[in-house]
Amino acid sequence: MDALILARAQFAFTVSFHFLLPAFTIGLASFLAVLEVLWLRTGRGVYANLYRYWLKIFAVVFAMGVVSGLVMSYQFGTNWSVFSDKAGPVIGPLMAYEVLTAFFLEAGFLGVMLFGINKVGRGLHFVATFAVAVGTFISAFWILAVNSWMQTPVGYEIGANGQFLPGPSWAAIIFNPSFPYRLVHTVLAAYLTTAFAVGGVGAWHLLKDRTNPGARTMFSMAMWMATLVAPVQILAGDAHGLNTLEHQPAKVMAMEGHFQSHPDGAPLILFGWPDQQAQTVRGAVEIPKASSLILKHDPDAPLKGLDTIARADQPPVVIVFWAFRIMVGIGLAMAGLGLWALIARLRRRLFDTPLLHRLAVAMGPAGFVAVLAGWAVTETGRQPYTVYGLLRTVDSASPLDAPAVAASLAAFAVVYFTVFGAGLWYVLKLMAKPPHAGESGLDGAPIRSAGITPAPAVAEGAPA
Repeated sequence: MDALILARAQFAFTVSFHFLLPAFTIGLASFLAVLEVLWLRTGRGVYANLYRYWLKIFAVVFAMGVVSGLVMSYQFGTNWSVFSDKAGPVIGPLMAYEVLTAFFLEAGFLGVMLFGINKVGRGLHFVATFAVAVGTFISAFWILAVNSWMQTPVGYEIGANGQFLPGPSWAAIIFNPSFPYRLVHTVLAAYLTTAFAVGGVGAWHLLKDRTNPGARTMFSMAMWMATLVAPVQILAGDAHGLNTLEHQPAKVMAMEGHFQSHPDGAPLILFGWPDQQAQTVRGAVEIPKASSLILKHDPDAPLKGLDTIARADQPPVVIVFWAFRIMVGIGLAMAGLGLWALIARLRRRLFDTPLLHRLAVAMGPAGFVAVLAGWAVTETGRQPYTVYGLLRTVDSASPLDAPAVAASLAAFAVVYFTVFGAGLWYVLKLMAKPPHAGESGLDGAPIRSAGITPAPAVAEGAPA
């Protein structure tokens, strides 16, 4: 493998680790804010217990996310210095805004959130929790603005030395054509990732003790999120796909496996093996004209194929094709689990259906797999460009020799699997402990001593 392939592999490896962590903390920070609001409004100790339970996990995951994010910045200056030089005037300020707004907000209030429970009032502590939750969203806003501009670049000017320079309107750069769709789709994915992780942990403890109030509450809240948000995410993904068809048609052609154009309606290829060399999908299982119906809302609408794209400009179809199907398949499974949970809830069997709980445990990591698959579709489908249609990946890399990049990739692999492996082990160890079943406030003191009368306990078998 040459230096370019190794540099791409290194970035893919490190971004895969990093992306999993913000995808969890974005949703988990909001979950913590909701738990604290519910505790302040109801006085029920179960919400305070769950807050303390998930706060420990949030702290560990947030720390790992910060460390892995620093490595991403490092690579811009080493492996991708040409890209940084050419696109830096546009993406550099946007990434700086992420640090100046989101990271400072998170770092400023995280200490109060983690260590201020016994030192500040309840209202101020909630402000800290809410600020951290808002900070995670702002961080996603700026990072996705950068990535979306690389996918659909607008609002720029080309300088004399070939650099991309910001035009008269930063708003055009930030709110580029794909940004709103990508922001909604990614943030909803983060919420679903957290919901299924929380639901999986709750289901795990329900299988051991279905009377544990913390396990019942977290499972119920997670299943509400699955029931309500998974269908919305499917609609958001459809809108994002239509936007991608307009601005990055080659990516959609690879997602659909359309090597040939279809003037009278394109089939939906469910499964098969794309052979890019032969420009065909071998063993394809198709639904006639369904792709045109989905993408154009007309079964007879023509759709262009990769035969209209030069071979050198085609993305790697196998990766995009299968990553897209993994993402969609998991999304449909999430919606199905949410529907099953809704039926069980209406029948007052949400906490008394072991098969549902076992499936929820199995689906606990599903969100992480889905976001990785979606990221693979987004980034691999943009190839062979870093700035779509303008700057090719081969022209973006630093002039490095392959052994130098291979050495750093090997070092990253050893350190990542050691450090983050230990972090994952500790997080799983925290999740394996059942949530506290007593009635206590955020500071751990009994609720009655804090002057709050606990609400009546939820009856066995009643819906939460």
